[in-house]
Amino acid sequence: MMIKKAKPEVMDPAKSSTEALDLNDKLVVELDADEYDEDDVDSGPFRCGTIAIVGRPNVGKSTLLNHILGLKLSITSRKAQTTRHRLLGIHTTDDTQFLFVDTPGFQQKHINNLNKSLNKTVTQVLTEVNLVMFVIEPMKLGDADRKVLALLPKNKPVILVVNKLDLMGDKGNVLPLIQDFDLEFPFVDIVPVSAKKTLNIDELLSTIRKYLPEQSAIYGADELTDKNERFLAAELVREKIFRLLGDEIPYSVAVEIEKFEVDGNLRRIFVAIIVDKESQKPMIIGKGGEKLKQISTEARQDMEKLFDGKVYLETWVKVKSGWADDSRAIKSLGY
Repeated sequence: MMIKKAKPEVMDPAKSSTEALDLNDKLVVELDADEYDEDDVDSGPFRCGTIAIVGRPNVGKSTLLNHILGLKLSITSRKAQTTRHRLLGIHTTDDTQFLFVDTPGFQQKHINNLNKSLNKTVTQVLTEVNLVMFVIEPMKLGDADRKVLALLPKNKPVILVVNKLDLMGDKGNVLPLIQDFDLEFPFVDIVPVSAKKTLNIDELLSTIRKYLPEQSAIYGADELTDKNERFLAAELVREKIFRLLGDEIPYSVAVEIEKFEVDGNLRRIFVAIIVDKESQKPMIIGKGGEKLKQISTEARQDMEKLFDGKVYLETWVKVKSGWADDSRAIKSLGY
């Protein structure tokens, strides 16, 4: 069941909960398996367009993209601000090519030149896409969300995506949350999902499709991203640093591919892990080199899955003081 959005209407918070939460005109609810028959869907003309995935840090934007694509393209961790790059994920079906643009979480802490650059990436993407997905988790509307809401374009359709629905014990609690956000911005549709549990993903894609322009595919049906293997290899190393080190160190680390060689089905990859201070170097290397070995092993295993071939990976640690505030260093590292 999908109920189309009517004209936006400002709700009176003083109304009863039943009246105030009458959001069915824009809420896309989950279908039971026996209600949905793909043969009954009239796909219509081919559509293709760009969709920005935005939200504050750590709401599950990258996890959502990975589940839509069916593979790990965008790196993830439980730490906020893992994503640093604008990343295009391409999902092609029989009647639609979805071009998802994963963005860094809008950063409001640790404002150095790196994070200023990341925030600029978010605002620039919002001007270029056909549609915006504003992703939140099932929590009260806070100042961090409001600051991202203030960036959303008024001249483009914006869908509210409530992620991590599986964390809500009582699903009825999502309606007051939706009302709070809906009063702040005229969303064209609202879709509750769980990226981790793959709940309501088909309904989300169906909703997105309505707002994409009618045009031919831009990329080949088998293409998944516009990024090359060098970029993806560096990101996988950086993901392991975020997952295996403490809370502060990963934010002072960058990863640079110094050499990338392809020999048949074998890739030889040489990686420099760049830290801000000399004192951080032994933390990454670990006692007897164990931590660096763990980072390398886990990154290599993920690379072999992604590249579908053997990988020889060599990593080392370099100190480049103040790199996160050095505009030239930031640019040379691809930010």
